[in-house]
Amino acid sequence: MTAAPQQPERPLSVLQVLEPSGGGSGRHFIDLCGGLAAQGHAVTAVYSPVRAEARFVEDLLSRNRHRVIALPMQRAVGPWDAVAWWQLREIIKREGPFDIIHGHSSKAGALTRLRLPGRHTPRVYTPHAFRTMDPTLGDKGRLVYGAVERFLGRHLSERVICVSDSEYDHAISLGIPAGKLRVVVNGVAPVPSDRRAELRAGWDIPDEAVVFGFVGRLQPQKAPERLVAAFARTAAQMPQAHLLMIGAGEMEAELRRQIATTGVSDRIRLTAELPGNEAIQAFDALVMPSRYEAMSYVMLEAATAGKPLILSEVGGVSTVLEDGVNGILVGNDDDPTELAAAMASLGDPATRTRLTANAVARAGRYGLDVMVSQTLSVYRELVLRPAGLILENAGAYTVS
Repeated sequence: MTAAPQQPERPLSVLQVLEPSGGGSGRHFIDLCGGLAAQGHAVTAVYSPVRAEARFVEDLLSRNRHRVIALPMQRAVGPWDAVAWWQLREIIKREGPFDIIHGHSSKAGALTRLRLPGRHTPRVYTPHAFRTMDPTLGDKGRLVYGAVERFLGRHLSERVICVSDSEYDHAISLGIPAGKLRVVVNGVAPVPSDRRAELRAGWDIPDEAVVFGFVGRLQPQKAPERLVAAFARTAAQMPQAHLLMIGAGEMEAELRRQIATTGVSDRIRLTAELPGNEAIQAFDALVMPSRYEAMSYVMLEAATAGKPLILSEVGGVSTVLEDGVNGILVGNDDDPTELAAAMASLGDPATRTRLTANAVARAGRYGLDVMVSQTLSVYRELVLRPAGLILENAGAYTVS
């Protein structure tokens, strides 16, 4: 007996919501919306113009083929959140029905999941690093944010997508049921590689220089001041060392003052005029001294570009870095001694050549298409199951 032909899976209608536009969450949002739209799914993308970077809006409009809606959302918690929640509710009614509603980062994650009783569209949440993963967060903040994440995760989420195993472990520690959790590692598009000499020349960096690179928001989470302090020590031993920092943010003025006191400010460039994935080709190694991460896009992009990595011990690092093979793992510490020593070790040409060769051999493991397909698999398991079975505790797994 011949089996009936399998019916093609129907396109989905998905609402994606994000408050911050910078960093990895903004990159993920654009890539996911664009990837789903490219596969024929109807994507309505809602973003906040309050903190939106012009490049983010331009990229979002160019990648998404359906609807893009600006909805003001504030970073801080306050009475304005009630207005944003009501306006989001009206968007859902007007633009729907949707098969999936997916909130990204804490503010949009909360606004998309808070709802009136009754039947509802399945809610998916991607934290992009739980707030409680921040080691500088005090006990009171950890208690409050942890309680909120636990309540929303347990009672108002069909799925919580973690971007690394360490974020998954943290979600478990918060009390979010394993059956609600899925792990989907971020994916990246191929990184440009044809402008290395041009970019270096534009920044007056010699072609023979050893360039340590940083890409990220200039804020305490990314700890850029750690890098400047470490580079000041390294540069004294490595006259060929240069530091290229790509980013902007609340710490920029403070960081520029710090750079001016290093004595090697002529070998440090700080700019936001070029996207990070473009600038990576000018690096010899990526240095990210973050205080906490879930799964950094910059790490993935540098790994995809075949660059050695010098990373602090934070979430997601084990996905891209094998200590001593394609880079160096350093302690998550404000003391710059260990970070400076790791950077200085790349002054040895043999060490630099070995780490680079190993990094190149590992490149190409983190494709964007894989991330989009795995996220779509999470959506499908919710859409295809009867409503009464959506919340079953089936045990956690990594989508692969």
